[in-house]
Amino acid sequence: MRKMTKKNKIAAVAASAALVAVGGGAAYAYWSTTGSGSGGAAAGTTSPITINVTVAPGVAPGSPVNINYTATNPNTSSTPVTLAKPVVTTSNANCLPGWFVATAPTGTATVAGNAVKTDLGNGTLTLNDDTAVDQNACKNATITVTVASN
Repeated sequence: MRKMTKKNKIAAVAASAALVAVGGGAAYAYWSTTGSGSGGAAAGTTSPITINVTVAPGVAPGSPVNINYTATNPNTSSTPVTLAKPVVTTSNANCLPGWFVATAPTGTATVAGNAVKTDLGNGTLTLNDDTAVDQNACKNATITVTVASN
C-alpha cells in the first residue's frame, strides 16, 4: 500500500466533506415534501316536529273550553317552537268555522332533542254565541283545531 502525502490527505478530506454535503442535500431533498388536501361532510337533515292539540269536550255557544298544546321533537338537537294562529274546521258544513275562535300560547318554547314537551301551553276554543243565527248545526259536530309551528 502506498503512503498518503499531505496533499492527498487534504484532497481526501475535501472529497469526503463534499460527499457528505452532497449526500446530506440529497437526503434533505428526499425527505422534504409539500402537499395539500381537503375533506368534507354532508350536513344532517331534520324531521318536522309534531304539534299535538287536545281540545276539551263540551264546546257550547259562549263557553270556552281548554286547548292543551304539546310538541314531539324527533331530532337529536333542540328545536325552537312558535305556534301560529290555530285554524278551526268542522265536520258539518252548516257549522261554520268562522263562528269559532281558537287561541294558542304566544312566545317561543324550546323542545329538547328526542323529547316531548308536555307544557307547550294552553289556549281556548270558543263557539261565539250569536243569538241572530241558529247554531244547532254544531251540535254533535266534530270541531278540529289545527296549528303549525313557525
